[in-house]
Amino acid sequence: MRVTYDLLLSGGEPFDVAVTNGVIAAVGTNLPRHARTIVDVGGKLVTPGLIDMHTHSGPGYWGISPDAVAWYTGVTTWVDAGSAGAYTLADLTTKVRDVRVPALLNISAVGLSGRTGEGRDLDNCDVELAVDTVQAHREVIRGVKVRVDRDTVGDNGVEPLRRALAVGERCKVPVMVHIGTTPPRLDDVLDLLRPGDIVTHCSSGIAEPLGPAVKAAFAREVRFDIGHGSGGFAFDVLERQLDAGIIPDTVSTDLHCRSLHGPVFDLPTTMAKMLAVGMALPDVLAMATTRPAEILGLPGGTLTPGSPADLAVFDVRHEEHEVVDSHRQVRRAPMRLVNTATYVAGRLLRPRLPDPPAPWVPLTGAQRAALDRREQDLREMLAAPLVGVDGLAEQFPRTTEGDL
Repeated sequence: MRVTYDLLLSGGEPFDVAVTNGVIAAVGTNLPRHARTIVDVGGKLVTPGLIDMHTHSGPGYWGISPDAVAWYTGVTTWVDAGSAGAYTLADLTTKVRDVRVPALLNISAVGLSGRTGEGRDLDNCDVELAVDTVQAHREVIRGVKVRVDRDTVGDNGVEPLRRALAVGERCKVPVMVHIGTTPPRLDDVLDLLRPGDIVTHCSSGIAEPLGPAVKAAFAREVRFDIGHGSGGFAFDVLERQLDAGIIPDTVSTDLHCRSLHGPVFDLPTTMAKMLAVGMALPDVLAMATTRPAEILGLPGGTLTPGSPADLAVFDVRHEEHEVVDSHRQVRRAPMRLVNTATYVAGRLLRPRLPDPPAPWVPLTGAQRAALDRREQDLREMLAAPLVGVDGLAEQFPRTTEGDL
């Protein structure tokens, strides 16, 4: 009996991928070309849809629209890392999106409604409320998020972290902790983390990269996440860590309104930065697919039959180019990962117009000029007639003189 697939990606590396009813039906070389839609991806790399384990896709100061970026980057799962707290989760869960947006619930019930300071009022860091919220939204919430730095927690030190860990322990979910400017001391933060918890901005220029607490946390399998962001990633720190055998588990962007237009841009660009420090492409791909899926218990991240048909197609261009970290340090990446198609549950994501920056986003003169040029280019392109006279047909031919 002949099987007809809904979609067949044919000729790509490492193999053909067939899709039926939104799931991967078969993989292999030279699959039968029996599909309603056949896409020739010869010479291109086919991967699971990328999983970005640290984004801000929810409400508040930092949030951006994932749909405006997903279609040209291959990112099909955007983990919202703490934008939403118990009071604001509905703003995240009720919005219909093209992509998957699981959440790490902020221990502060107000989430990231403002730029910082959500951990200064411990009344908002309500353990019982957070536990109830996680239990009521298990299908969406995959962990707890807490930011621990001088501006966010004030005089409360590591108490917001202790409360986040209490929620994680009771709900059996990991806690992701953002590290930043001290106090609290990095050692005091890392010493509290359990195996399976996540430290994001693990290679930031703020933290001591190779202290005893860092090595101890890595040894007991605290997960290290890049979390690039506008201030959370430094090439020289990562290079020192790699030399010492401290290898991050996951690569993520911390993509938000202040990093989207640089220095982060997107996940493929951030992955290129991992290549620039000598990591191998298969390892970097795993850091953005299988590993975040395993850490957070997410579907996807694999091309195994029966898995969701979240897929990304890349043109791997072997051309050196400069990449920059959060502190304007430059390295050279050996290749570009240029996304040519992104599928969620077997559905091709179509191009979407970019959103304008929020009015509170600080932009350089060069960024403003580039955005103005892009807007003008879009205006001219979209305002122009789709085709000329020669591309038209007479839709209602006149059969007799005088007919309209």
